[in-house]
Amino acid sequence: MINSQDIKKGTAIRMDGGIWVCIDFQHRKPGKGNTVMNTKLKNVTDGRVLDRTFQVGFKLEDVIIERRPYQYLYEDATGRIFMNQETFEQIPIANDLVIGHEFMKESDIVEVVTDTTDGTILYAEMPVKTYLRVTHSEPGLKGDTATNATKPATLETGVEIRVPLFINEGDLIQVDTRDGSYLQRVKE
Repeated sequence: MINSQDIKKGTAIRMDGGIWVCIDFQHRKPGKGNTVMNTKLKNVTDGRVLDRTFQVGFKLEDVIIERRPYQYLYEDATGRIFMNQETFEQIPIANDLVIGHEFMKESDIVEVVTDTTDGTILYAEMPVKTYLRVTHSEPGLKGDTATNATKPATLETGVEIRVPLFINEGDLIQVDTRDGSYLQRVKE
């Protein structure tokens, strides 16, 4: 059990039949009454975000989670196959458990979060920034840079994103895996 005032970013708790991870918290002392904890919790299974307020001293069931680096190897009928970087054990993880799976290519390192009580995989998370090569893009016209214009581009993983007009086929770009936005062109 954990007291509500001990909740920090990254703390996992079991509540309402699910596992929730704290993504933001704030101690608040109103003029009258007891101190409260305002928390923003994210459900690890479906991604829902919930604002919850707890009285200080409220007991919650904590979940001990473990974060380990895994390398993406390949995809087959059981899902995507990952290898533990420490034990070299290979495990399948379903696509819906991998955050940012559409930007993942072979040999990428992801962080796999597991519940230590029963060893179930809660989710796997791509790094926030990744480098991908543009495989198809229409050429931009010279002089079309007066506005912040974008065009569609297909990346090596098959996903299509919006990029600035000066990006061409074969360019290496940096992409944000959370929302699929273009960040910058990478010099090679």
